[in-house]
Amino acid sequence: MRYLIVIESTPTGFSAYSPDVPGCVAAAATRDEIEQEMRKAISFHLEGLREDGAEIPEPHAYSVYVEVPA
Repeated sequence: MRYLIVIESTPTGFSAYSPDVPGCVAAAATRDEIEQEMRKAISFHLEGLREDGAEIPEPHAYSVYVEVPA
C-alpha cells in the first residue's frame, strides 16, 4: 500500500506522521532517515493491527500545494 506521510523540519532534524495511520509517527536527523523510519513505523503499526484482528486503514489522504498572493 502507498501511504502519504507529512514531514516537518524540527530544530534537531525531522518528524513525520501519516494522516491515514493515526498514532504512527517518527523522528530522525535527516530526510532520508525520516522516510526510512516512517516506512518501518507504518509496517510495524500495520503488523500490530493485523495481529489484533483490527482493520487495516485504506490510504485516502493526498497533498497539494496552492499558490496565493503573499
